[in-house]
Parts: sequence; structure tokens; C-alpha cells
Amino acid sequence: MVKQYKRLRIVLGDQLHIRHSWFSTKDADTLYVLQEVLCETNYVKHHIQKIAAFFLAMRHFAKTLKAQGHEVCYLTLDAAENGQTFATNIKRLIQAHGIQQFEYQLPDEYRVDEHLKQLCKELTIPTAVVDSEHFMTTRDFAAHLFEGKKRYLLETFYRKVRTRYQLMMEADGVTPLTGQWNYDKNNRKKLPKNVQIPPAKQYLQDASEVVEMLEQMQVATIGTIIPDRFDCPVTREEALDILQHFNQIRLRHFGDYQDALSERHWLHFHSRLSFVLNVKLISPLEVVESSIAYWEAHQSEINIAQIEGFVRQIIGWREYVRGIYWMKMPDYATLNYFNHQAALPAFYWTGETKMRCLQHAIQQSLDRAYAHHIQRLMLTGNFALLLGVHPDEVDAWYLGIYMDALEWVELPNTRGMSQYADGGIVGTKPYVSSANYVDKMSDYCKNCQYDKKKKYGKVACPFNSLYWDFYDRNGDKLRRIPRVNMMLSTWNNKMSAEEREKILEQAAYYKANADHL
Repeated sequence: MVKQYKRLRIVLGDQLHIRHSWFSTKDADTLYVLQEVLCETNYVKHHIQKIAAFFLAMRHFAKTLKAQGHEVCYLTLDAAENGQTFATNIKRLIQAHGIQQFEYQLPDEYRVDEHLKQLCKELTIPTAVVDSEHFMTTRDFAAHLFEGKKRYLLETFYRKVRTRYQLMMEADGVTPLTGQWNYDKNNRKKLPKNVQIPPAKQYLQDASEVVEMLEQMQVATIGTIIPDRFDCPVTREEALDILQHFNQIRLRHFGDYQDALSERHWLHFHSRLSFVLNVKLISPLEVVESSIAYWEAHQSEINIAQIEGFVRQIIGWREYVRGIYWMKMPDYATLNYFNHQAALPAFYWTGETKMRCLQHAIQQSLDRAYAHHIQRLMLTGNFALLLGVHPDEVDAWYLGIYMDALEWVELPNTRGMSQYADGGIVGTKPYVSSANYVDKMSDYCKNCQYDKKKKYGKVACPFNSLYWDFYDRNGDKLRRIPRVNMMLSTWNNKMSAEEREKILEQAAYYKANADHL
């Protein structure tokens, strides 16, 4: 006879929060269900390491719940009874186990939220929804904060959250330590040759079973994986360990070099916490409190610009983009301010390009399902924007290739910050650059087949002509943005007609041959 339960609770793959109040008490009448479903593997083509990381983390979490005495149903992707959607499986379990109430935590992705809302409408038993108890702000915090405002400034949001939680504040509770909120100007340094980058700590997993299952189920993926030596933290213990590693080893230079680009190492001084944060193995508040405490005990070694830059990323940017997402969805996912229509170049899926900066960033992404924020913003994102790629294609690539990519964080970062497709909701200007920025922040250009100084000619860096082409074709829409007026004026008033013509001809050639650059 199938065991009967009063209550069924679904735990999504990005809700692995063991300190959630749900799990504070054991209840033999409550069944928790975790599901590997095809609808979550194929809404875009995902990196194989991303799917493996999610499934391994979910499986470990299910074992933790069972070890703590909770009743757990875990559906693997290849289970015969798996209906391959959350709704189908929930309905079957409700019937099989005589469930009297269905409960779920607020999802972070709009499509899953809609899916579960629709399911609840179709069920004949009572349903309930609770908060995920992970974020430092609620879904509607940004909407209330910016109500009636024309601009949604990150700095306003960041200061509000930092004050609310009294993080790095003076005794009066309203003044930031040192009287300065933001050290962003100190966070833009190129990586010097004499700075030693510490090795990344490894968290090796055996993903062979998952990989074999994905092949058996014919799940289409991108990227590569070494199944029996998959390097990824997937448990809370590993998440806490990687946080301590960051505090002790990488924090001291994080702020200085967080924007640096280099072939020397794939991680630099970044934390590698984004995946474990986004699946909720660790919380943003415990991350920043831990790092601040470490900094306070080591201020003679670590200056305030390092910790402030890190805190701003966690409680500022991460929480902020979530707020914008829930303010603006679902329309946000359709915005295309520049009406860009081009296809994403084929080399985004292979890494096969002569542009050294893009080759390195894309190959690293294919190899590790990871790239830091400036690689994403100022290399792959910048080039897609200059080329005029449709935002839908950019979104799908970012959402699929990166292990930490969930739509609530990916969409405002790509369609907003990276592509300016939202017309300035998130960013204060389009983040475009020529080869000059890439050279200023990296060591790529010295090993590139293209010439960073040339705007046209056989070996001219594509970033250069495409940069000015972007200003030429979008001039009418760029004039209202004060931060780009100087470059727009340079293009229109300080370059000769002959120079502009040569640049545009070069850009047209590169756009027509984008797959082969």
C-alpha cells in the first residue's frame, strides 16, 4: 500500500535552503518532492556542467533532508513514473498519496511562478505559498522603493539595503564607515604582472551517473565536462568552505582587480560563490556578514575598497536586479530598444574566432560554464551589442552557458545592463567599447591576430569599426543619454567624412562575415 501524507511540499532545484523554516521540524505527514524534469533542461540549450551541477546539488540536498528525518520523494530524470513537468508529477503524487494540501516556496523565475500558479488553480485541494527566506529584500521591495521615480538607481537601492541591515555603518546607523558609500573608482585596476593569483580550490564530484542519464534521455547540451572529475561545489559544506577560502585567500585583492581581464587564470580573485548562492545552499546575508567579520579582523592587510566592492555585488547588484526583474516582468523579456535583429555569431557556440579576447572568454565558458562579470559585460556582451544581435539570442546564450544563470539574475544583466535593450531601466548608458578598453583592462591584445590600433584594413580589430558603427546607426536614440554625448560628438563632428566612410565599410564587412571573424 502506498504511504499516505497530509501535505505535499515541492522543493525546486534552486531552493536548496536547509535553514528554511520548513525544515526546522520533522513531520511524518509531510512529503517533500524534488524533481529532475525535461522541461527544465530544454527551455534553452544548457551547458552540460550546469545541468550536472543542479542535479548533483539536488541529490545531495535530498539525502540531507532524509538524514534529518524528513519524508522525501526524489524523481530522477529517467524515472519511469516521471511526467517531466512539475504539474504532471505533483498531480500524480497528490492522487497516489492522498495529499490534502499542496505547498510551495515563491519561485524566483517568472515562468515557474506562472506554472505553479496555474497548477494551484487546477487542484481541488487547498494550496499555500511561502517565501523562500533567502533574499535580503522581498520581490516588491524595489517596486516600492522606486515608486513614482523615473530612474531606478542601484546606488539608492544599495544604500537602503546596507542601512537596513547595518552593514559597515558608523555607530549613528546612518553614516557609512569612513563616510564613503562606494569605492567603485578603486575597483577598476588592470592585473599587474607581479601580482600572484592563488590557485582555485577544487571541489571534485563524480557526475558520471548524471552524464550517462542525460545521454540516455537525449538531452541536448553545450560545453564539455570530465564526468568523474567535475569541479563544482554542490553541498552546503562546500559552499561554506569556498566562502572561507575566499575570505582568507582572495578577498584581499577582490576589489582592486574585480574588473581585470587576463589569460593568466580563469578565476582571478573572484569568489566562485554565484552558483551556491543562486541555488540557496548559502544565503547572501551570511556571506556578507562572514566576509565583513573577516575584514574587520584583518584591516591591516585588507583595505576597505576590497570588502565594499564585494558587499556591493552581493547586497547591491544581486538584490537589485531581482527587484527590477519582478517589477518589469513579463514585458521586460520582450524589450529591444535598438531593434537589433542580427544572429549570434557561430563562434559563440564553439570559441573558434581569431579575436583573442572573445576566444578566451568563450572557450573558458564552454570549458567551465563560468566567466566573471566583466568577461560577460565587456567582451561577449559588448561585442553582441556592437554587432546588433537580437536580445533574444543573447539571453538564450547567457542563460544556457553559465552555471549560475537563472532568469531572474540573467535577464536584467543581459537584456538590461549588457545589451541596453531595456532603454536604460538598469544601465545608465550602453556598455560598449572599442579595443582601447579591452587593452586597458587585459593582456589579450598582445596575443591577438588583429591590430588593436587599426579601425579598418585586413587586420583591424573588429571592436573598433563596430564601435563607431554602433554610434552611427543609433545616433537618434543615443542623443538623450548624457554619458555618451562626447563620443557621439566625436563621431559626428571630429572625424572626416572619408574616415567615417572607411570605418563604416569595414564594419559592414565584419557584420556580413561575423561567423568567420
